[in-house]
Amino acid sequence: MASVERPRHAPPRQFPVMDDCLQLGGVLLTRLAERVGRTPFYAYERDHIRSRVALLRDSLPQGVHLHYAIKANPMPALVGMMAPLVDGFDVASAGEMKTALDAGMAPSRISFAGPGKSNAELRGAVAAGVLLHLESEAEMERAAAVGALLGLTPRVAVRVNPDFELKYAGMKMAGGAHQFGVDAERVPAMLGKLGRLGLDFHGFHLFCGAQNLSAAAICEAQRLCVELALRLAERAPSPMRLLNIGGGLGVPYFPGERALDLPTVAEGLDGTMRKLKAGSPDTQLVLELGRYLVAEAGVYVCRVLERKLSHGQVFLITDGGMHHHLAASGNFGQVIRKNYPVAIGNRMQGGPRETATVVGPLCTPLDMLADSMELARAEVGDFVVVFQSGAYGLTASPTAFLGHPGPAEVLV
Repeated sequence: MASVERPRHAPPRQFPVMDDCLQLGGVLLTRLAERVGRTPFYAYERDHIRSRVALLRDSLPQGVHLHYAIKANPMPALVGMMAPLVDGFDVASAGEMKTALDAGMAPSRISFAGPGKSNAELRGAVAAGVLLHLESEAEMERAAAVGALLGLTPRVAVRVNPDFELKYAGMKMAGGAHQFGVDAERVPAMLGKLGRLGLDFHGFHLFCGAQNLSAAAICEAQRLCVELALRLAERAPSPMRLLNIGGGLGVPYFPGERALDLPTVAEGLDGTMRKLKAGSPDTQLVLELGRYLVAEAGVYVCRVLERKLSHGQVFLITDGGMHHHLAASGNFGQVIRKNYPVAIGNRMQGGPRETATVVGPLCTPLDMLADSMELARAEVGDFVVVFQSGAYGLTASPTAFLGHPGPAEVLV
């Protein structure tokens, strides 16, 4: 019986290699580790982020505004670097709003989404002058009350939960019952009340899903978002000035996945933009991107503490793990766990190669960064590198779990 070849990761090419050692920001990994002073650490490369933004600017139709969703990576230095590169920030908490304002982004170019905004967050947002994405009728009334209390007119957009979803998305956030946004059929009545409350209506926010590698599915969802927004705008209390259609652009993490076909997405968006301009010529179209801007720019680096052999299986025990990088570990137990791209960073090719399992120091079998993966033979002191780690890494992980110290972060 013929053996079936397992799918493999595409070789990571976003960072150069010199003398068999990974380079980040022009610095050899071994030297960078000395500069940081300890492991584990996250490193994010400035030039990669700049290049990704430039690629989108060159590829997408003119007039598309790019917003960075800070939740993907809220490291203050990274957000500050991003501020002059993009057209706005999208935040989902008072903490993220502070980071956005501290980075120098104009309040008028910051939007605040999330289904459970506290009254304190509403007051802070209205006082700052950021755009509130209203997630419910009740939130609309609370925002109006805050505006009356402060003597300010809240700037608002309505987040819509459409009756369609982003097909093949890694995470679906629309279609059917969801905590996000207002069901599309309820929006017209809400818009009538919004006008009577005297809120400053700017437009709509539709975010259908995240982490999608299907260009066709993304194009379809973007078209449907614009068509729905144009219909809803007929009932709005004032012209639609802004339409945020979310993002959803994914990056490949696992064996067999291919990079998103950006030219096809751009071609589809061009036709969708023409439809929007025909129906609402003064509306600004926003793409809200996080992962696509920063994921591939980052790596997580930890050090091999011990080589261990158990029943013929090699284990590389490191000083990092799931408490720092939950997604790479499998998120507290996926049904079918998949490996992120991983390499021995100071032995990118190395001499002999072996099949090894990379685990962390935590007292749980879930603490695994690579399961039975072909790697260069590693020794104690070598560096394990997890690629695609620039988004939803440190701040999306249970850093307090079992009381181990947290990692460092550097922008290089």
